[in-house]
Amino acid sequence: MNLDCLDFLGISSLLTDEEIMVQKTTKNFAQNEIAPIIEDCFEKSEFPAGIIEKIGSLGLLGANLPVEYGCSGMSHIAYGLICQELERVDSGIRSFVSVQGSLVMYPIYAYGSEEQKKFWLPKMALGEKIGCFGLTEPNFGSNPSGMITRAIKSDGGYVLNGSKMWITNGSVADVAVVWAKDEEDKIRGFLVEKDFKGFSSPIMKGKWSLRASITSELVLDNVFVPETHILPNVVGLKGPLGCLNQARYGIGWGVIGAAMDVYEIALKYSKDRIQFDKPIASFQMIQEQLVWMFSEITKGQLLAYKVGKNKDDGTLKHSHVSMLKRNNVWAARECIKISRGILGANGITSDYSIMRHMMNMESVYTYEGTHEMHTLILGNEITDIPAFK
Repeated sequence: MNLDCLDFLGISSLLTDEEIMVQKTTKNFAQNEIAPIIEDCFEKSEFPAGIIEKIGSLGLLGANLPVEYGCSGMSHIAYGLICQELERVDSGIRSFVSVQGSLVMYPIYAYGSEEQKKFWLPKMALGEKIGCFGLTEPNFGSNPSGMITRAIKSDGGYVLNGSKMWITNGSVADVAVVWAKDEEDKIRGFLVEKDFKGFSSPIMKGKWSLRASITSELVLDNVFVPETHILPNVVGLKGPLGCLNQARYGIGWGVIGAAMDVYEIALKYSKDRIQFDKPIASFQMIQEQLVWMFSEITKGQLLAYKVGKNKDDGTLKHSHVSMLKRNNVWAARECIKISRGILGANGITSDYSIMRHMMNMESVYTYEGTHEMHTLILGNEITDIPAFK
């Protein structure tokens, strides 16, 4: 829902004044303060940590959580617009905000004690404390129920052993929301602070995707977690899956921003690039490609808006989010490929953001549920037959 272009069906007219203000504020911040430095961060494989304080001061962390815990209390559509404008610049920046809000602050809010909420949420909303989410393991991604990280009851708490992989924010996190099986094979959530003995979070190197985002391994070697750090209000896989549903929602909005960015680049380039004495935008094949991207972005906007309204009015189903994530990530991925083709050889250079978006989108296509897993979730929804059991 870019309010100054690419709003073919006038979807911005459905937004509230607050949602419009949030979108504009986030866009201005992202374009003026993140866009000028992001290419250098990507090339150096560095996260721009200097932006955290500003992101917090703008109220973008846990933005759709209640004000009573120091958060902004925005609508879910406003939060979606935040994700859109951040990912228009880079998926790694949206990933940072998404993990902090949806995968760390949300479980503390939804499953935590009142003491945990009051201690962590205000600090995390300001960016004073950073969190990460430990679910995926080296051998268990799409099948999280198979996790082997263990939590053994001990005097005054639990002792955790295991490892987690592909953890965004891991090496800069003050606290990790770690999911582990207890002695009864029940999945429980634990707040593991960075200075707990036996806990480490080495950075994973060699990535060609999300290079402006920190990705880590979490290692738990006889880590004692006191009772005060157990999430008391959830048991079972519904805990982490509830968090993933929040994150997938933000992704479904965010990737629209990436698609918008590459579309706008391709459109401008095709008007400026002269071949055979005329702009390539005059060629039928180029126009077909531009229209395809334009149409898919518009459809993605409509899908995101409707899923957001369902979330705001309490009628959301997890399968709605699966459709949003599956469709919009696929569409964004295709838009990026088409845009690269329109730019020809120029499309592979760092003069344009297309290749950076392309590499990032390969991760987004996989994380928070692969395209195939969301296909099976939707297949189960329409046939009532689970194909993944």
